[in-house]
Amino acid sequence: MGLGVPALPFTLVAHLLAVAAIVMVLVWNIHFRGGLAWEAANKNLIFNIHPVLMVIGLIIIGGEAIISYKALPLKKEIRKLIHLILHAIALILGIVGICAAFKNHNESGIANMYSLHSWLGIGVISLYGIQWIFGFVMFFFPGGSASLRSQSIPWHVLFGLIVYALALGTASLGFLEKLTFLESSAGVAKYGSEAFLVNF
Repeated sequence: MGLGVPALPFTLVAHLLAVAAIVMVLVWNIHFRGGLAWEAANKNLIFNIHPVLMVIGLIIIGGEAIISYKALPLKKEIRKLIHLILHAIALILGIVGICAAFKNHNESGIANMYSLHSWLGIGVISLYGIQWIFGFVMFFFPGGSASLRSQSIPWHVLFGLIVYALALGTASLGFLEKLTFLESSAGVAKYGSEAFLVNF
């Protein structure tokens, strides 16, 4: 359903917010948290990969995949392929991001799956994977019948938006959880520049 307003201003705003989100999460994890590393004596550097990949993957690239399907002035088959590939990249980055959190916890002796954020995160990545597999099988290969595809499209769109909204909420919970932990155990000031950046 169209609203009768041009999409370009909304697309530009969405992309500006995406760039701002990437810059802020990188500044937080590189400048304030010391950087990123898959192998490090400082296990916090391993964890820092988690928020970076989750935001870039599920939030930014996942959002780009949603926008691209409707906004790109290309043939439907090309838009569908771009949509599929971007969601695959988002899913892979999300999986690697979750692996980084587990790796950090396991190497630091921290329990896994102890918070609402972690349980929702596993749920979101699972739903994201199921949604991608469904889209691949139904709309790409081998592809459902024309009538089955037309009946499935509204549900695919609805569940995709629900999973995206859940990813946004889960990311917000993750930022809150990490910031609360840093404020209580690492001395991060509640009204300091790092807390301001994370909350923003």
